[in-house]
Amino acid sequence: MSTDAATHYRTCPLCEATCGLAITTRGRSVEAIRGDEADVFSHGFICPKGPALKDLDADPDRLRAPQIRRGDTWTTVGWDEAFAEIDRRLSPIIATHGRNAVGVYLGNPSVHNTALSLYSRALLKILGTRSIFSASTVDQMPKQVAVALMFGTGLSVPVPDVDRTDYLLILGADPLVSNGSLMTAPDMKGKLRGIRQRGGTVVVIDPRRSRTAEEATRHLFIRPGTDALLLLALVQTIFAENRVDLGAAAPHVVGVERVREVAAPFTPERVAGHCGIPAETIRTLARELASAKTAAVYGRVGTCTQDFGTLASWLVDVLNTITGNLDRPGGAMFPKAAAGQANSRGAGGRGKGVRLGRHASRVRGLPELFGELPVAALPEEIETPGDGQIRALVTIAGNPVLSTPGGARLARALSRLECMVSFDIYRNETTRHAHVILPGYSPLENSHYDVAFTQLAIRNYARYSKPVFAAPSGHPADWEAVLRLTAIVAGQGPSADPAMLDDMVATQQVESACGAGDSPIQGRDPAEILAALAPRRGPERLLDLMLRTGPYGDAFGATPGGLTLAVLEANPHGVDLGPLAPRLPEVLRTPSGKVELAPEAIVADVARLTARIAEPAPDFVLVGRRQLRSNNSWMHNAPSLMSGKPRCTLQMHPADAGRLALADGGRARVTSAGGSVEVPVEVTDAIMNGVVSIPHGWGHSDPGAQLSVAAKQPGTNVNLLADHDRLDPLSGTSVLNGIPVAIERVA
Repeated sequence: MSTDAATHYRTCPLCEATCGLAITTRGRSVEAIRGDEADVFSHGFICPKGPALKDLDADPDRLRAPQIRRGDTWTTVGWDEAFAEIDRRLSPIIATHGRNAVGVYLGNPSVHNTALSLYSRALLKILGTRSIFSASTVDQMPKQVAVALMFGTGLSVPVPDVDRTDYLLILGADPLVSNGSLMTAPDMKGKLRGIRQRGGTVVVIDPRRSRTAEEATRHLFIRPGTDALLLLALVQTIFAENRVDLGAAAPHVVGVERVREVAAPFTPERVAGHCGIPAETIRTLARELASAKTAAVYGRVGTCTQDFGTLASWLVDVLNTITGNLDRPGGAMFPKAAAGQANSRGAGGRGKGVRLGRHASRVRGLPELFGELPVAALPEEIETPGDGQIRALVTIAGNPVLSTPGGARLARALSRLECMVSFDIYRNETTRHAHVILPGYSPLENSHYDVAFTQLAIRNYARYSKPVFAAPSGHPADWEAVLRLTAIVAGQGPSADPAMLDDMVATQQVESACGAGDSPIQGRDPAEILAALAPRRGPERLLDLMLRTGPYGDAFGATPGGLTLAVLEANPHGVDLGPLAPRLPEVLRTPSGKVELAPEAIVADVARLTARIAEPAPDFVLVGRRQLRSNNSWMHNAPSLMSGKPRCTLQMHPADAGRLALADGGRARVTSAGGSVEVPVEVTDAIMNGVVSIPHGWGHSDPGAQLSVAAKQPGTNVNLLADHDRLDPLSGTSVLNGIPVAIERVA
């Protein structure tokens, strides 16, 4: 092995910002990680998580070989033995109880892994189960439902054109900490400062004075869970003052008058007391939005994970539309990704739209959304006997015991499974219940391409990363491990050759592309296309196909100079594909071929919001918060991110703390309908009166986990306070913000 220093360029896979990194190595060790100054998208920006890739790669707790659990004893085994054990446990369950008896949970990190995101689809297709769950229903599902009904697909999310906007209104989001979420945007601090330096305005509406709020022109506190009321009052004001202007989008929008009718009762005076924002301030915001040269409204986790998450998510884009800012430079625009984007496939302008609720969960009857069920239903689907009871579970890069409501109940349910298989690099609070853990490569041993996040980027770009380090000997690639499990599910046994299944997956995708009437390679010979993709295999073969048949692709020679994987390999700093450009009506996939501004399923939920106004406000409500040196529950074993004082605290206003005789550094008991926890107190005027906050992703106190660094600062699992039964009915998303709580001092 060479001991010379080398520099590698790659995408950071740890959050949605997808920053370009320059990684200096010597032999098999990382010497330094810094931002890639030449990167076409991030231009050298890096946050603390990027350098922590070194910790992750070298972590002694990271699993390097499969593990099998028998009773409470874990044994490290070879790959053949691991798959034989899976076949022994899983195949009889499928044969006896059917495919719906096997559940699958897809965790957030799987989207950051190209192999897992591409090949999990093959596993799910062959498995054919309805028992699919993911982190989406504790995160972004309300936004996906809203945009699917408005624009036709679940990732047709208009993102703020922050590099050109004059006015940015942010609700329930802290993009300086998240680096954008459903808005792929490195260096948000620089971008917000850029808006202000060119004379623009940034307004943040949040119950906390977050890092983003500190950079804003103006910050307004809002009572958690009332975002939909505020947004409706903004819409009502714009209609009442005759400020509606659809701009260039006008020919493509239907439902404007229906929105006017729905918003009419929600005057600023009616909602002000509930939101905590004066009526005249609401009117000022509406006037500023409508009169700005360009403007964009952006809402994220805080607007999604509440009782009216889908309503709030919908109203964000209603405002963008009625102020003339939908699909225009400086407004809210639709990215055009190089690969994998449903709304850039084919001719566009019209489509099948989306069908939701095609089936329902067995116990509670919760509706299916985009092929999955609300994750809140997972424990009961394991616990409740009957036809379709989940008896086996596959988790793919996730930790739902910490990241979903009712984690303690879920942990008990997992312990009852007849078979549990986990793809994960750690034995964490969830995978400790598995019978077999299949570890993936280190992120630095994987190649990488962001299929999902390029679809949400504030500028169109494409970047492919080769592995920094060679694959460990005898360790199958992540995609090969997924295909070996797929072979077991297909009845081919534990020793099937994954290469054969890989050929099948590639052939099916090529045949589909050649057979589609609006494909750039329609009518071509699949054998010719497969030969052109050779000798690539695995994710690289699929990715090359996606790039070459995408909107910038070379269409296998039909468009000379077009994008291919070879082009990206030759440009490790990425390829700039230009600023966002107007895409209406081409981007639409609704049956009408129009922007459906008033989807009836969403409009009907306004009655539930009206009823909520009459209910008295609780004394305290709880919100979560993001942290820059964290990413949900999966970065707490990195020493470089865990230094400093403990960060898992209960933030509360000084007046509230004084009333309860709570001091900074003391301990409080927080109780909700979902449960009770104890947590250290942090007294700060950065939070609104009557509101308290605990960050999510903590609670690493399970002795069965193998996370030595995280266990030293375990923190508190805030999701133990979430009510398992409290969901946004339109999206099945768990309510994690605006939870009524009682607080008392712990002596």
